[in-house]
Amino acid sequence: MIKKPKSLKIIQADPLNPRDDHIVATSQIIKNGGVIVFPTQYLYGLGADALNAKAVDRVFEIKQRSYHKPLLVLIPHRKDLTKLVQHVSSAAVHIMNCFWPGAVTLIFKAKDTLPANLTANTDKVGIRMPQHPVALALSKAVGGPLTATSANITGDSACSTVSDIDPRISDKVDLILDAGPLKGGIGSTVVDVTVDPPIILREGAIPAKDIFFVLESSQMR
Repeated sequence: MIKKPKSLKIIQADPLNPRDDHIVATSQIIKNGGVIVFPTQYLYGLGADALNAKAVDRVFEIKQRSYHKPLLVLIPHRKDLTKLVQHVSSAAVHIMNCFWPGAVTLIFKAKDTLPANLTANTDKVGIRMPQHPVALALSKAVGGPLTATSANITGDSACSTVSDIDPRISDKVDLILDAGPLKGGIGSTVVDVTVDPPIILREGAIPAKDIFFVLESSQMR
């Protein structure tokens, strides 16, 4: 674990305009293999360098997550997909055009260069472009994909405030970016775009009917 002065354990981040020095300092921790807690759109998540297998392992250990369950990742730009996935279908493009950045996670065929633990050997990876200003700024500063699984022990409720985070999580991460209360809820809608037509694996913040409407409309053009 990367050790830091205790006074730096929690940073109060402006949820709308995060300070550059806070983002840079946090991104450096991630680049060095650290794990942080940070705000996603609806819930607090565990952030690490998704391309660093050791850092990904730490996320699994901290969360007490089964290694058979892959982790979704955040990217700052759509162009970053070319480094992570084998193919981007036209259906995926239509969904991204309408809902990215936002609360839709797309499941793609993963490139074999991704850490096996990240994908849980499924050869697939879930990717989302974040809308929350802090998450977006952080992903841009890191310059690569971030893990974004919820910051809770597996089986427990996800957290929309830092004060609700289990000490078993907060005591083991290297830094907490506290951006105040988040919206809460059930997280992003997960869509598998490796098949045609795409399949809704989990209905979340974006209703399934909205996804289907976009896909049906694209076929009528």
